[in-house]
Amino acid sequence: QLQLVESGGGLVQPGGSLRLSCAASGDTLGTYGLGWFRQAPGKEREAVSCISRSGSITNYYDSVKGRFTISRDNAKDTMYLQMNSLKPDDTAIYYCAATRLPIPTLSPMRYDYWGQGTQVTVSS
Repeated sequence: QLQLVESGGGLVQPGGSLRLSCAASGDTLGTYGLGWFRQAPGKEREAVSCISRSGSITNYYDSVKGRFTISRDNAKDTMYLQMNSLKPDDTAIYYCAATRLPIPTLSPMRYDYWGQGTQVTVSS
C-alpha cells in the first residue's frame, strides 16, 4: 500500500521561501496523480496544487498561482512544492495526497492516500 511522508516545513518570515517534499514508499509513485493540500486552524482543508502522473499537467489554487510550483521526480518517488513569497495566510499544515485518477484534480475527495502533514508557519 502506498505511504506518503511530507518534510520540509518550518518557520519562515513573510516573503521567504520553503521547499516541501513528499516521499512515497510501498508502491510506484509514477502511477498516481498527486496533490498538495493545506489546512489552517479552524478552517477546512483546501487544495493548493496538483500534478499529473507524468508531470506534464499542473493546476494551482488561485491564491498560490505565481508563487508556488509543484513538481515530481518519479525516479525518486518524490513530489515537491516550491513555495516563494510566502505570506502569513499560507500558514497551515500541508499534506500531500495521491489519486488513482489519471487527470489531476483539486478536489480532496478524489484522493485515496494521504500523508501525515508538515507544519508551515509564516510569521515575523
